[in-house]
Amino acid sequence: MSLTGTPFLLTAVALCAVALVLPLILWSRIPGPAPVRGAARLLMLLFVQGTAISLVFVLVNNANSLYDDWADLLGTGDHVERAADLGPDGTGGVAPETLPKVRQTFRQADGRRMRQAGGVRVTDLRGRVSGVHAEVYVWLPPQYDEPAYRHRRFPVVELLPGYPGSAKAWFGSLKVHEQLLPMMRDGRVAPFILVAPRTNLLARADTGCANIPGTVNAESWLSIDVPRMVTDNFRAEAAPDGWATAGYSAGAHCATKLAVAHPDRYRAAVSMSGYNDPKGERSSLAGRSAELRVRNNPLLLLADRVPPRIALYFSGESGDGYEAGAQVQAIAKPPTSVDVVLLPRTAGGHDMGLWRPQLPEVFRWLTQRFTTDTGTGTDTGADAGTTVDPDETAGPAGTPGKSGLVDTADPFGTADRVRGSLPRSRSSGGSTRAEPASGTASRTAAARRP
Repeated sequence: MSLTGTPFLLTAVALCAVALVLPLILWSRIPGPAPVRGAARLLMLLFVQGTAISLVFVLVNNANSLYDDWADLLGTGDHVERAADLGPDGTGGVAPETLPKVRQTFRQADGRRMRQAGGVRVTDLRGRVSGVHAEVYVWLPPQYDEPAYRHRRFPVVELLPGYPGSAKAWFGSLKVHEQLLPMMRDGRVAPFILVAPRTNLLARADTGCANIPGTVNAESWLSIDVPRMVTDNFRAEAAPDGWATAGYSAGAHCATKLAVAHPDRYRAAVSMSGYNDPKGERSSLAGRSAELRVRNNPLLLLADRVPPRIALYFSGESGDGYEAGAQVQAIAKPPTSVDVVLLPRTAGGHDMGLWRPQLPEVFRWLTQRFTTDTGTGTDTGADAGTTVDPDETAGPAGTPGKSGLVDTADPFGTADRVRGSLPRSRSSGGSTRAEPASGTASRTAAARRP
């Protein structure tokens, strides 16, 4: 039974009700000696406490989509079949475009709000490059099946959740498809294909978007296997001009890192309440050594290479995401563009109540980037049932280089110097002070380090 579904919630409510009624009925009717009656009454009280705690957990889990199933909750899930050393580019010497096309079988996704706005479909994908085997959720825009668009390809946004977190959170708690459906219909935002792959790949660890030989190849899973599956099965734009990433919290870190590390695969990235140093997430595997921290820090990656042609969007409160964006903005050079939005403290905490109201503006920003840089809805000249030819994929927009900004002997000293160079005020040049986000939000979640 899914931990986020309505059946499990109703079960928890029913058990809680039973636990409350039992003592009222049986308290004075328990037979036997005093020790037996005392033990039975204690068990009833513990049952009441246990069911109450369980109901609170279910409500919190439903609101934030933290754990999909029992394997995620208990830490018994493992979606990594192999983790070979795939080299710096994460391909293992294999040209992804030369791999034969694979047709996936999709089914209606189960769970909270997964049937809204046309429904979300899901497939089980075996990553041919990464060695990861996990589910991927896909939502198609309303124009996708319209006859007028049967020859069109659509831009794609890869959605990444936080940790712990479920890919379903984007459709359940954040209601991204429900918010965007009317905006796509009336032309306020581009008709994006939304793709949400599983990122919780190993038990009790944030694999993030790192390739760690012998452990996990999460970066290749997200940036090679998942995009290739999408272009094999849907009329999707080719990379990089038709692709973007978006994430919140730990997913925000990954969204930025993937775009900075692979401008030949992505053209834009959105970071909501993210961080640069992977050590910002205590459970991050990429934060456990200096070498991994350097390889997975978008700030250091951007400082140590030819400026890529990508657009980055950061939003966050002071102390929770804003500084990460300001640091990147301070060192970014054309053709890299960076927009930073400072959210007021009244907007909410590090939770869905802060991120959900931002989605319309985030996708308006993405629409502007795609319209300005690439245009949307490329004509494929194919029937509605055909898929995009991967041979049309564009080449790299930027290649690694040396700028002299990173001290390899003390790489994190560079980040400290950048942070120290930022203005003391709450807003920096080119940043935007946002209006308070609508809705209510809790501050119970601990803020991540920038």
